[in-house]
Amino acid sequence: MKASKPRVGAKLDQLSFSAVDGDRSIAVGQSKGRWTILFVYRGRHCPRCKRYLNKLNAALPDWTAIMDVVVVSADTQQKALEDREEFGWEFDLCYGLTEAQMRSLGLYVSEPLSDAETTHLFSEPGTFAIRPDGTLMLADISNGPAARPDLEELLDGMNFNIENNRPVRGTA
Repeated sequence: MKASKPRVGAKLDQLSFSAVDGDRSIAVGQSKGRWTILFVYRGRHCPRCKRYLNKLNAALPDWTAIMDVVVVSADTQQKALEDREEFGWEFDLCYGLTEAQMRSLGLYVSEPLSDAETTHLFSEPGTFAIRPDGTLMLADISNGPAARPDLEELLDGMNFNIENNRPVRGTA
């Protein structure tokens, strides 16, 4: 199954993810009156993801002052809970990202190199900024764990975009 790039400036397909902390789901891509940033990470097996998400968690109050923060992987609830407990993450952490959801976001999908890595397909990293009306403002998609947006620059850029009501770029 081939993925296509998500269209910035268009409504994002509504996606719902299971939150690790109970029987609730978190929806993205719907009108909700507040900006959302969605970070997709590879899963518990990825040490680069942990470093990245630890940096995000350290700056979380700066992020949540301007938008909702949602983080998701294809991991099981148990693996996601183990990450949360080990690292003390305070952002909305979700699990069970499906292959169909990966493809709808245009993410690169990988097979595990061994059972030590994981036992199922997983997505490579992606970052998506979603306007309050559900349209996609920004998409950053990587085919491997080493390429991700700098969190400080991303936050600064999102602050600028929100404060100045900047248009979506890359639509020509």
